[in-house]
Amino acid sequence: MLERRTEHMSDKLESILAAAHDHATQVVTPNVDAWNAAKAWPRDASDKAGAAGLMGLYAPEAWGGEGLPLSEGIQVYEQLGLGDGAYAFALSMHNICTFAGCGYGTDAFKEKWAHDLTSGRKLANFALTEPQSGSDPVKMYTRATINDDGTWTISGSKAWVSLAAEADIYFTVVKTSDAPGHKDMAMIAIPADAPGISFGKPYETPSYNYLPMSEMYLDKVVVSADNIILPIGQGLQGSLMAIDIARVSIASGCCGLMQAALDTALAYSKNRKMFGGKNLDLDGIQWMLGEVATDLEVSRLLYRKAAQALGTPEGPLMAAHAKRFVPDAAVKATNTCTQVLGGMGLLQPYGLDRLSRLAQMLRIVDGTTEISRVVIGRALQKRAAGLPDLPVPKGFGEEAADAVPVAAE
Repeated sequence: MLERRTEHMSDKLESILAAAHDHATQVVTPNVDAWNAAKAWPRDASDKAGAAGLMGLYAPEAWGGEGLPLSEGIQVYEQLGLGDGAYAFALSMHNICTFAGCGYGTDAFKEKWAHDLTSGRKLANFALTEPQSGSDPVKMYTRATINDDGTWTISGSKAWVSLAAEADIYFTVVKTSDAPGHKDMAMIAIPADAPGISFGKPYETPSYNYLPMSEMYLDKVVVSADNIILPIGQGLQGSLMAIDIARVSIASGCCGLMQAALDTALAYSKNRKMFGGKNLDLDGIQWMLGEVATDLEVSRLLYRKAAQALGTPEGPLMAAHAKRFVPDAAVKATNTCTQVLGGMGLLQPYGLDRLSRLAQMLRIVDGTTEISRVVIGRALQKRAAGLPDLPVPKGFGEEAADAVPVAAE
């Protein structure tokens, strides 16, 4: 029985990855420049992603999902990243919300929303960050109060909301009191058509104008208790788990982005004639692209190991390693591949300028690489505390110690 299930999941993953690859190369890549020019989310494209099984990756099959474990489903974004990193990012956030809704939502919520989310007929996004508190979610001002009839009234604002005014529901983290800390935090799904919800002017972004991002304003928005995803006391913990999944998903998407940049540089340099031969025959070009290829292989191994660690005590640290290393490698890779094309690398049809800007964006969203360094640094401090002190060699530093005056008591 276990072998049959394992074989079934392996076949399903292979099929889903093939569908994601086809979607990236046939739907995203040929159209992304037109999407950016139109500055509008391509709903027809995400509808096709839903039909291909890409919008309910981790949700149970009973609710229309694919039932993939996180460690496997996250590989989809590497394929989608071949087309566009921002598109992969948007679908990853939808899948995280769908996973949360189908896994932790109330029965009433799942009955109303689950099949629409897993099919992609309805889009979801996550709202945690606030204008005045980016990487410190505990300093949150959005408040939710519970009414006598069990409904919740929510007021506040969120920043950097993806699919702003485009998603159909927003999984929003709130505080339920003015007490400091996170023990009063919860997550509730707010439908886009709820009275009192509005959005600011879309942010002006350099290379992903089709992905709407803006602030979201909540003015006494009343939501049913059926929409509680994580109850009071579990909001921050659930949010941190969602962020870990997002960080590994971003690393996965960056690998697709790096592959796209590398393939562009290879396709160009294999035919570009220079100094009596082809660019790709030059040692300097081979070394530059060889370093990109090595970084890509390392990045794949790292994000896949991080994906396997999600949900374990090592998950947050591994997610930080992946988010720290892989987007940085993507920035370096896209810059290197642009350099290989020389002046041609600056031209829009080759797409390397877009990939470079996307790589920089992915270094920042869902926790900057500096925040990941903080997480890694704290883990190193804990490890250091558990190590035995190294002995000081006899006589070492004694003269210096004698030279230091002792303060009078």
